[in-house]
Amino acid sequence: MISNAYAQTAPAAEAAGGASLFTGMLPLILMFVVLYFIMIRPQMKRQKEHRAMLDALAKGDEVSTAGGIVGRVSKLSEQWVHLEIANGVEVQLQRSAISQVLPKGTWDKTAA
Repeated sequence: MISNAYAQTAPAAEAAGGASLFTGMLPLILMFVVLYFIMIRPQMKRQKEHRAMLDALAKGDEVSTAGGIVGRVSKLSEQWVHLEIANGVEVQLQRSAISQVLPKGTWDKTAA
């Protein structure tokens, strides 16, 4: 019923099917690798730098918040930062709200 030619090529067709599955998955794998190096890895690096900056905060540092408030750190706790934004005006913020540490002398409370 089945000729010898068909019976002999059947295992070769199965092997080719496995190879075509790999070549079909290859673009998907390459896209994930490219996305990792272009998007995921740089974001992880920025998060690590931000965490290190927050850990290094000290009393007297001049900072800017995510909301645009600029002030000098007056008190620190594990989760909270007290910022002096004007003479006698102090606000309490979460540490994660600090977006950057400014160079010394940037913030002048007399100008506010």
